[in-house]
Amino acid sequence: MKKTILILGIIVIFLSSCAKKIDGSSEEAMKSSIEEIKNSLDDEKKEKFEESMRLIMFHQLDFGKILQEGGTEETVSDMKSKIDGQTADEIIAEGEKIQAENERKKEEQAKIEIEELYQKIEQVEKDKVILAKFEVKRSRFYKRKKGTYYVTEEPIIELTVKNGTDKAISRAYFLGTLASPARSVPWIKDDFNYEISGGLEPGEEVTWYLAPNMFSDWGKIDAPKDAVLTIKVKKLDGPNGEELYADNFGEDDQERLSELLAAYPEYKK
Repeated sequence: MKKTILILGIIVIFLSSCAKKIDGSSEEAMKSSIEEIKNSLDDEKKEKFEESMRLIMFHQLDFGKILQEGGTEETVSDMKSKIDGQTADEIIAEGEKIQAENERKKEEQAKIEIEELYQKIEQVEKDKVILAKFEVKRSRFYKRKKGTYYVTEEPIIELTVKNGTDKAISRAYFLGTLASPARSVPWIKDDFNYEISGGLEPGEEVTWYLAPNMFSDWGKIDAPKDAVLTIKVKKLDGPNGEELYADNFGEDDQERLSELLAAYPEYKK
């Protein structure tokens, strides 16, 4: 039994010593030995070897150094010294190590991003409570004649708002939707904002007659009289133009969160 184990050990050592290795003595020798190793492998192992070589190559690259100093020759030299004397199994093992580290970093970054998106949701929910206090009491959309001979029509968004927050507001951001009761598709759904001259102090109520550009989408609308304008307050800026409250968790954010949670469901709250 001991003789059998000893013989098997000798065979393993012999096969290991006979395994083809990469020759990094020159660029030509390196290319030739790599090709020789690839030709000695079956299809599955060859694919792993080639993928591992790519991972090692990109892991070695210092793109900043190459761009700033043109260190291509130095990079090739580093690559040769890294893989010199390596067997296919050793290259594959190194590739798997790099891949595992890449996956770890990728998951770590995803975890941070997921947490940031959840924090954004929490902040938006708090902000919505305050945004609701900036009340749009009345909203209308219509067109009125303009010009000396009233040959053109300009779009008008008429809003009556009351600042129920405890902060003075310098600019308000809205999402306007003009729709008819019997239609499932609105005539327009668009964002707009208004810089408030002198600001709007807490408790103040005012009516605005906003005139969007007549060549904008608002100017192109030809909606019937039964169309109703609904307004959602999206964001409010403070006295110095700073953002106070915002409902800014949009479709892109939700799509990104869903994408990340599909890949890492363990971080779902």
